[in-house]
Amino acid sequence: MTEQQLKEINERFASSSPKELLEWAFQQGEAIVTTNFRPYESVILHLATLVQPSVPALWVDHGTNLPETYWFADKTQKLLNLNLKPYLPKMTSAHWLALNGGAVPMPDEVERVESFSRIMKLEPFERGMKELAPKVWITALRKEQNPQRAATLQLVMWDAKFQCLKVNPILNWLPSDLDQYVETHNLPNEKTYYDPAKGDEKHECGLHAKLVTDAK
Repeated sequence: MTEQQLKEINERFASSSPKELLEWAFQQGEAIVTTNFRPYESVILHLATLVQPSVPALWVDHGTNLPETYWFADKTQKLLNLNLKPYLPKMTSAHWLALNGGAVPMPDEVERVESFSRIMKLEPFERGMKELAPKVWITALRKEQNPQRAATLQLVMWDAKFQCLKVNPILNWLPSDLDQYVETHNLPNEKTYYDPAKGDEKHECGLHAKLVTDAK
């Protein structure tokens, strides 16, 4: 796919609904949706499974999520009958914590955040992407989450690292849009979430740090 083709695709779907974009995306080849079960993740999972109920959902469970996150994940999986594909780090969370201070890293602990991200999140994620080998990667990324994303993200991109199309159906949604969707479809949600691989919303854990729109 060329840069010009990507431009044309983004222009084509600029005013389309997420469902319309997803219907096109699933026609492009084997697809997966990724999730970390942060707040509002039920939205992208609901949208994706509406179009393709059996779509694999890749989840890196690093073992240190808050209880609320695990409850949310369980409720969402059962409600949507998710084809969940959990990937776990090769090192247990107890092992990592024992070697790294006994507690999950805080935002100002740069070295600990980066170590956690590399060992507990990026490695299992990359392993999952390699094994599932999607042609289409569906994400819940949104512009308003991060100023860096606002300048670089598009609805449809080419991810050079994983050699697949990266599709962001709710790219332009705001929290108010998400709240309305959750209410309309009676979806589970939770607002308590902490990602030790990021520390804060402005720090990239690495999964989406290198955003590539160039052609193959």
